[in-house]
Amino acid sequence: MSQVFHAHLDHAAFEPFALGTVQWLRRPGENGNEVLSGGIWKVSPEEAPEPFDLPIDQDETIYIVSGHLRIEVKGGSVLELTEGSMASLSKGAMTRWTVLEPTLEFFVYS
Repeated sequence: MSQVFHAHLDHAAFEPFALGTVQWLRRPGENGNEVLSGGIWKVSPEEAPEPFDLPIDQDETIYIVSGHLRIEVKGGSVLELTEGSMASLSKGAMTRWTVLEPTLEFFVYS
């Protein structure tokens, strides 16, 4: 059982995700922790040409390595996330995402 997870950004390590691709740092369930996982998500406007609804089913913290996303949160908040932006979304939030530029996002589900 690993207690340390380590990786470098490796575009050859990306695999299909629900939308776009992902390079996992820590997969769900590794080390016996079902709710903690993280990695890099890569998505382009061509892969997501229309805004999409995404109910947040676990706490998610994100950091935009590069690119541009817009996240509209039900209730009025609109987040314009570009390189260097961070956000933390709580479980239960109802969101609508728009991919405005090819984006690399580091994420942690907890």
